Amino acid sequence: MAPSAFTSEQLATYLDHIDFPSHLRPASPSPPALDLPLLTLLHTHHLSAVPYENLLLHYSATHTVSIDPQDIYEKIVVAKRGRGGYCLENSIFFNHVLRAIGFDAYHTGARIRLRTGGVPRGNYIGWSHIVNIVTLADGSKYMVDISFGGDGATLPLPLTAGTISKNIGTQELRLVFEPLLGQINPASKSWIYQYRNSVDKPWNSFYAFSEIEWLPADFEPSNFNVSQNPKSFQRHQLLAIKFLRRKDWEFVEGEKWEEGKREGGGIYGKRMMVDGVVKENLGGKTTVLKECATEKNRVEALKEFLGIELTAEEVQGIRGLETELKG
Repeated sequence: MAPSAFTSEQLATYLDHIDFPSHLRPASPSPPALDLPLLTLLHTHHLSAVPYENLLLHYSATHTVSIDPQDIYEKIVVAKRGRGGYCLENSIFFNHVLRAIGFDAYHTGARIRLRTGGVPRGNYIGWSHIVNIVTLADGSKYMVDISFGGDGATLPLPLTAGTISKNIGTQELRLVFEPLLGQINPASKSWIYQYRNSVDKPWNSFYAFSEIEWLPADFEPSNFNVSQNPKSFQRHQLLAIKFLRRKDWEFVEGEKWEEGKREGGGIYGKRMMVDGVVKENLGGKTTVLKECATEKNRVEALKEFLGIELTAEEVQGIRGLETELKG
């Protein structure tokens, strides 16, 4: 397996950043097994500490996105300003974390479907997302996606067709292995990420991927298309999402806790900024926390509700863009 771009010192600093339990770290006197409970715990701690956000495309001087692992590490960990990144940034970063810990992990590309009326519909738009595939010691495989925004999985999903996993609230997730809508060859199948908001709702297909490994040279054209294509929704909508994690001393009635498997608690909700509106979902109905009319309001709200701090230079970067709040 190729080595991680991160040193053991960088890994330790990152694990501090996400408040990961010290006795479950690789450097602890009795390192834990590289199993599903550890992978799940790492997933939830990362989600609650590192937001999904596309602010570089709006609040920066260049409006470009670097996917160099060290640049991403600097932004997320070293700068200490609550920053995260969009899918390619976070997933590439997390892959190097996984490998630094010792997990067998690689990337693969994903095709997404865009929302119409709040629901993903129509054909897949092409390679605009990436996920990690992790193989555990027993040979079981999991799709690990820590950067699909508010629609993402809050835990690793088994690479077995039809297995249902619980997400936030009543939402359920699964992977199916089927041909894609619109493809010519019906014998060719892909893994498809699906969700339903409750057991009485229909399944919706959101993105699809294969098990073919993507190399670093594959990331660049995808990153350029997502960040610089004038038709990319990322350039026209400002997004920031942070998941909320239950601490290990908190208890939720009716929920089974397993010692060593649920340490650190689970994800129970999320906060989102969509353009100038801050929303919160705690497993049920989404409520509006704040509506921002000016750039000053939005910059303050990013810090208050999502813990994201922007520099004065970054704040100036949105001047003249369509996403600028001019109220």
